[in-house]
Amino acid sequence: MLRFNRYQHLKQITQKCVSSIHVKTDKHTPLFLSRTFALTELRKSWCSTHSLLGDKNIILMGPPGAGKTTVGKIIGQKLGRCVIDVDNDILEKTWNMSVSEKLQDVGNEQFLEEEGKAVLNFSASGSVISLTGSNPMHDASMWHLKKNGIIVYLDVPLMDIISRLKLMKINRIVGQNSGMSMKELLKFRKQYYKKWYDARVLCESGASPEEIADKVLNEVKRYQDVDSETFISTRHVCPKDCEQKVSTKFFSEAVIEGLASDGGLFVPEKEFPKLSCGEWKNLVGATYVERAQILLERCIHPADIPAARLGEMIETAYGENFACSKIAPVRHLSGNQFILELFHGPTGSFKDLSLQLMPHIFAHCIPPSCNYMILVATSGDTGSAVLNGFSRLSKNEKQRIAVITFFPENGISDFQKAQIVGSQRENAWAVGVKSDFDFCQTAIKRIFKDSDFTGFLTVEYGTILSSANSINWGRLLPQVVYHASAYLDLVSQGFISFGSPVDVCIPTGNFGNILAAVYAKMMGIPIRKFICASNQNHVLTDFIKTGHYDLRERKLAQTFSPSIDILKSSNLERHLHLMANKDGQLMTKLFNQLENHHHFQIEKILVEKLQEDFVADWCSEGECLAAINSTYNASGYILDPHTAVAKVVADRMQDKTCPVIVSSTAHYSKFAPAIMQALKIKEINQTSSSQLYLLGSYNALPPLHEALLERTKQQEKMEYQVCSADINVLKSHVEKLIQNQLIGRFSG
Repeated sequence: MLRFNRYQHLKQITQKCVSSIHVKTDKHTPLFLSRTFALTELRKSWCSTHSLLGDKNIILMGPPGAGKTTVGKIIGQKLGRCVIDVDNDILEKTWNMSVSEKLQDVGNEQFLEEEGKAVLNFSASGSVISLTGSNPMHDASMWHLKKNGIIVYLDVPLMDIISRLKLMKINRIVGQNSGMSMKELLKFRKQYYKKWYDARVLCESGASPEEIADKVLNEVKRYQDVDSETFISTRHVCPKDCEQKVSTKFFSEAVIEGLASDGGLFVPEKEFPKLSCGEWKNLVGATYVERAQILLERCIHPADIPAARLGEMIETAYGENFACSKIAPVRHLSGNQFILELFHGPTGSFKDLSLQLMPHIFAHCIPPSCNYMILVATSGDTGSAVLNGFSRLSKNEKQRIAVITFFPENGISDFQKAQIVGSQRENAWAVGVKSDFDFCQTAIKRIFKDSDFTGFLTVEYGTILSSANSINWGRLLPQVVYHASAYLDLVSQGFISFGSPVDVCIPTGNFGNILAAVYAKMMGIPIRKFICASNQNHVLTDFIKTGHYDLRERKLAQTFSPSIDILKSSNLERHLHLMANKDGQLMTKLFNQLENHHHFQIEKILVEKLQEDFVADWCSEGECLAAINSTYNASGYILDPHTAVAKVVADRMQDKTCPVIVSSTAHYSKFAPAIMQALKIKEINQTSSSQLYLLGSYNALPPLHEALLERTKQQEKMEYQVCSADINVLKSHVEKLIQNQLIGRFSG
């Protein structure tokens, strides 16, 4: 190791990464606590400006017809607070005329300016304020209101608003120019509502004003209770002394730390938030971005990421870098089978759905004066998706956040390797390891648990290690969205009615993708069965059938579906923890047994509980290629090898009376040689690009992935480092890259 032997002499040095946050520490303060102190201070700062209601106003915002005035009066009565309606109590008294008369008198632009001035001259405290529909279009007045208020957005379905305005005989509102329909203007206004709200209430069709008022009060309570949504390790053991504080983390801390200090994975301490049937129905006609924001708002406390900032991240993540505007469309394949296409992102795999967003979440959560090195193990697709995602951060963020992805040098497809290596940037590097994925993943976990090494990096270089694999909660959470979105798309397309059950079939090795579907069910999506599809490395299939996780005498096989060539399934621990009623002691026992004795057996009652929701099977290499061939011949659709594994298992396990959504986890372009073999296309020393053009000439669905095609055209071969399967060698690479790339940039 380059300088690690100096660590013992450096323990007493003041830690660089927390120096600008004025936290009093001494030489006895454990290094892992320093970042906790820093985050706690930042959260305290948030709390000081968002304290319990006190003299703060509750400010209701939404389009005309949303019910702000009626709901405001009910809330005022419940709380014994003064109720102020901006239309009646401020504008009309200021102008001595009705709002409609004023609008007719001065026109749109002048109206907005005068409305804003009237609000700027108004102050209140401890009141319930109902805004006009156009107030949010004036920045200065909204900042004035926001300083002493919690802004709650009454999000009412568009068609409900239009119906209400017709009943109220309102045919023109502020901002509506000639030629613009009411529907177009209401859609246009949404950008202003999204900019200002602190909390959102989804107003179900048919909900009474009393019900909406109660939801507003619940959202205000959640907004102010900054300590209500915490995370624990899957290996956390509840103290016998009830008065002893449970060791919990906030969302920001779980994202930054990645892996818990005891080796477990972070999970929510409480249940997943659940949407009502009416709230889900409101999302049927929504875009992927709108669905993502509403679902993630429910799972991320605004003290960690304010709603407006989260919305900006989501719009950036799922913007122009996705080839399909629907982001994750559902396509009918045949019979009762549907394909969820998760490969339209820039690197052509389902990992993009989380890794275009997760880097922005991570950058927002970290303290302002630390460097971070992200360590990633990849079985193929994660590597390029992580490098691509983190390379899209802003220039300032890239100066403090860097990524190293370790991949099995000979354990992924040639295209995947070229893609990973070609995705290297100034803050993103690839290192090949002469071993398999399981070694890479285990080595990274051990590095995280080595407090001497991580402490040395913090003290010597001001750099903290974290992860972007699905062991990181910030990486796993966004995957919940596409499972929910797929179901809503089937409802939207008329294949099912809301409430009808579906099965999902997912090719999985690390259990993250299928676990995200479990969380979607917990949020209210009616998934009946989770069908786990494995290739020849079918340790998960065997476990689901027997409850015995056995790695003894089991050798990793290299297959046509390398991204699920995994024997040690990390996210399984999260699901077992959930099934075992959060028994951290049991998780510690089981996974220590796996580490030390290479197998464990769960009790019969847990096996039965697992099998209530899960079925599993596996697919041979021959069956995989045959499925690609038969699906193409029957429908003109080309499956990638991972999706073909799921198709084989779905055909075998599916109850034909229930629709099944098959997760298509990668684009076939990434596995052209296997596809050509399956379709019996002769390969005569073709380059990657010519292989893809040849496949493109078949006019198959889905069409060629343009971003992947561009990758094959790049002539320049990028250099990358290769290392032996030795954890100390991996540590040396980590330190060297930190020393060369990050330490010179650290400026506090």
